[in-house]
Amino acid sequence: MRSLAALVLLVAVVVLSLVAIGLREAISDPIARRIEIVASALPAGTPPYRVALLSDIHFGNRAMDSSRLEGIVASINAARPDLVVIVGDFVNGHNGKLETRPQDLVKPLAGLKARDGVVATPGNHDHWTDRARIEAALAEAGIATLANRAVRRGPLLILGIDDGYTHHADIAGTIASAKGLGGIPVAVSHSPDIAPSLPSAVATMLAGHTHCGQVVLPGIGSLAPLFGYHVYNPHYQCGVVHDPGRTVVVTAGLGSGSIPLRIGAPPDWWLVTFRAPDAPLP
Repeated sequence: MRSLAALVLLVAVVVLSLVAIGLREAISDPIARRIEIVASALPAGTPPYRVALLSDIHFGNRAMDSSRLEGIVASINAARPDLVVIVGDFVNGHNGKLETRPQDLVKPLAGLKARDGVVATPGNHDHWTDRARIEAALAEAGIATLANRAVRRGPLLILGIDDGYTHHADIAGTIASAKGLGGIPVAVSHSPDIAPSLPSAVATMLAGHTHCGQVVLPGIGSLAPLFGYHVYNPHYQCGVVHDPGRTVVVTAGLGSGSIPLRIGAPPDWWLVTFRAPDAPLP
């Protein structure tokens, strides 16, 4: 009996310790990661073009409030990106129920500063709650939502593809909307799983959704596949993935979804710099 009580106590201590570690990591300052992509189509002498990639804010979750988001916005502004791209899951919730007011979310996001503005794509949680209200609030903050629509920003052709996880992606329609815009095509979408379906001319994709596994234990890996609504192709779980002819950048995101814990998968955002082949390294 004593040994059983000791075992129960040990398990309780381990679980509580993991929860404490997970909550601390979930609310930690996001890591600013960087990658340079050489774009051969950029004319010689073109200055580098910097894109800040954000995802999975999940405002309304206990790991994300206005104060934390304001601090994150300040760190992104300090990097002086030319363009900010937010690839979905602005909020948290299911079954059409928002856990927060979209206006509370966009107030900090309205402080984002980039020469060519801020664009966004919807995520699965945005579709599961109230996408129309979210997009209306984003528009008030000057953030354009691209749902199967392309826009030109600087030297880039931004292909904003709707969320593939909820079956809203229309790659062909997005490509058709890009006719006549010119620029180097860059696909941006919430889930990275659509990458293999992109045309070969699209050599770069920016995505989120996976939370980099969110809870990743040594010797076990990510526990995310245990939760059906977080299923994704493990090939695209995290970071920079080099497919034949294409680079896919997957951010861990800023928030934490339905469970406000992260272990072994800290929050992050990416500064993706596109440069001409002749541009000097920084």
